[in-house]
Formats: sequence, structure tokens, C-alpha cells
Amino acid sequence: MKIAMIGTGYVGLVSGVCFSDFGHEVVCVDKDPRKITMLERGEVPIYEPGLETLMGKNVEAGRLTFTGDLKAAVDGADAVFIAVGTPTRRGDGHADLTYVYAAAEEIAQALTGYAVVVTKSTVPVGTNLRVRDIIRETNPQAEFDVASNPEFLREGAAIDDFMRPDRVVVGVESERAAGVMADIYRPLFLRDFPIVTTDIASAEMIKYAANAFLATKITFINEVALLCEKVGADVKQVSKGIGLDGRIGNKFLHAGPGYGGSCFPKDTSAFARTGQELGAPLRIVETVMAVNDAVKRRMIDKILDLCDGSVNGKTIAVLGVTFKPNTDDMRDAPSLTIVPALVGGGAKVRVVDPQGRREGEHLLPSVTWEDDPYTAAADADAVVMLTEWNEFRALDLGRLAKAMAKPRMADLRNVYSPRDAEAAGFTAYAAVGR
Repeated sequence: MKIAMIGTGYVGLVSGVCFSDFGHEVVCVDKDPRKITMLERGEVPIYEPGLETLMGKNVEAGRLTFTGDLKAAVDGADAVFIAVGTPTRRGDGHADLTYVYAAAEEIAQALTGYAVVVTKSTVPVGTNLRVRDIIRETNPQAEFDVASNPEFLREGAAIDDFMRPDRVVVGVESERAAGVMADIYRPLFLRDFPIVTTDIASAEMIKYAANAFLATKITFINEVALLCEKVGADVKQVSKGIGLDGRIGNKFLHAGPGYGGSCFPKDTSAFARTGQELGAPLRIVETVMAVNDAVKRRMIDKILDLCDGSVNGKTIAVLGVTFKPNTDDMRDAPSLTIVPALVGGGAKVRVVDPQGRREGEHLLPSVTWEDDPYTAAADADAVVMLTEWNEFRALDLGRLAKAMAKPRMADLRNVYSPRDAEAAGFTAYAAVGR
């Protein structure tokens, strides 16, 4: 199959690379010439484990190319995937579909034969039908179908998620489009991975409902964590006890400083706004959003309490600022709420993150970046565990404590135990839900 992938952001690049590894001929398109130049040099503009190697392999095999010429990429393609950004629109919380609709118009002008135009971007219900209408209005002679094919990629594990998915969701209107999509995903079908074929509206809804449910699980356990602190329970034991119930499951039941990233914040917002406008309010999702914001603020209070009520004039070492490990993604990361609050309170903040500096330097301009946690903690008044990178999971706590002016730790990911921290010499230790 010949595939054109419009957009080389996280979803577009990972999908394009993986499709090429299936054996398809893939052309990835982007308007940013700097990004195309970087990709042609074999450099990946995002951090995703294994992506650079897999990309190089398929470029060398001649199955994967990059261009800024959308018309040339679409010419003769069996499928054209739209994988552009859908950020939250300012003012109303809706998904901004400007880039999706602009791509649809350009694709319409470039179509030369039958193709399936597939929306991979996360979009509200009704978007694919609007894409269909835009193409028809722009090019009445175009022969095409539209399809919805939402992504379910976890940053840091995206390649494995694409190659070994829990399911692939495909929303189509015609048998012909279903056949094209089946051919594209044939390597997964042959290995018995579930391919869920639905109508287009259901496919669009599945993506939002899935993300909202996962965000709800995270927020639920964070609320339980606060109650655990009040009654003297341990949220890690509670999570394990309820997670072993097969009806609940143990994933996304880890208490911490709230969810962030490129998906959950914007998708819960767009999902809630859709419900409000259609007279079917999603009260649980609305509450999840409010509670998640409160969780981040509560983490700030936890750090202030650890520091005797004020961080003014104190040095704070922050370990990890990306929204999760194994990514350089800073979008809506808890650090973007917590770190500025510490700086605003008069703290001198030192930051260590294996991949976050490239994005973080302009997002967190008032901090000092260090290369390792021990340097960051030297003569510090407190250390804050904010992102649980593997590099931070096996620290020499004794060495860390000895380096500090006041050995205090706010372990906001529950990486260590209070007993281990105390044994290592920490005089104060604060966790979440313990």
C-alpha cells in the first residue's frame, strides 16, 4: 500500500514509521522545512525509545521518505492519514480543528484517484463527516471515502503499542474503505490482534471515552490518597488491593501529582464541552478535570509544609519535569504548575531531567539545570521527586541526604518508602497517600 501521512508530530511520525515497518510505502509530510531536513538527516525531533533506529531501518530500505510537498505525497496514495495537532481551543475548551480542516482542503486539491482519507488525530464526534464535506466542496470530482482510526499510543512505549495493540479501532462508511483499512493493518490481523470496525461516530467516541475513563482512574486514586493520609492508610496497599480485582485492574491506579501530557487534559476538556453543548453533560469528567487541578495545587502545599511553611530563600532540587518517564513531552506536565509556584514563592530551583531540558528551558526559564541529582541536591533544603525516571528509582539516598543542607524529601511518585528515607538520614519525608 502507498500511504501519505500528513503531520510528523508524535502520532504522525510514530504511525508513519510503524506502517513502513509493516512493508508499506510511506511518505511523511510536514510544512516545517526544518523538521523535514532533520528527519532526512536521520534525526528524530521527539524522544521516543527505539524510534530513531526503526526510522533509519525503513528509510534505508526505501519504504519511508519525508517531504514538504503534500500534493506529490497524496498523488497515487491508497490512504491519506491526517495526523496534525488538535490542541485545546482558547476560551471554550473545545479541540481546535483548524489544522485538520486545512489538511482536508489541501488533500482534496491533491487527490488524483480513489483514496481513503483517514483521521488519526483525536477529534470530536462529527469531525470526520465535516472532513468529508470539505473534500466534496473543494473537489466535487474527488473519488474518496473517509475513515476514523484513532491512536492509542502511550508516550515512552509507542512502538510496542503500535506493533502489539490491545485493539485497532477503524470507523468507516463503506465496504471499500473497510477493505483498504484491512489491507493496511493486515500484519496485525494475521497475528490475531483485535481489529474493531465500527461506524465513524462510534470510532470517534471510543477514543474520547477511553481517555476520559483512564483520567478518571488516575483522579480517583488521587482522591483516595488524600483520604488515606487523613486516616493513616497506605494508598499503595489500597491500590494493590483493589487493582487485583479483575473488574478494576491495576493500571492507572498510581497516586501522584495529577495527570498531564498531550492527551488527557485536552481530551477530557473537549469531551466535556461536547457533552455540555449537546445537552448530555458528563458530570464525572467535569469533576475529574477540577479534581486534577486541585491535586496539582495540593502538591505545592505538601512541599511548603515540608519546608516549614515557606520556600522563600530555600534551594529546592526537582527530579523530573516531563509529564511521565521515557518522553521529552512537557505538555500540561504537573511541573508546569508546581515549579513556577516554587519560584514564585522565592525558591531557587534546580532541575534534573534526562530528556526534559530541550522543552523545559523555555517553559521553565527561572530554574537552574543540572546533569545529575546529587549535584542538584548539594546544599539544598529539599528534594522533590516529580517524575519517576528509572535514573531516579535507585538513588543512593544516604549520599543524597548527606549532600543536602536539610535532608527533606517530597516523594510525589511514591518511589521510596518512608522507612528507607528515614534510614538514609532524611529528617522529613512526604509522600502521596501514605
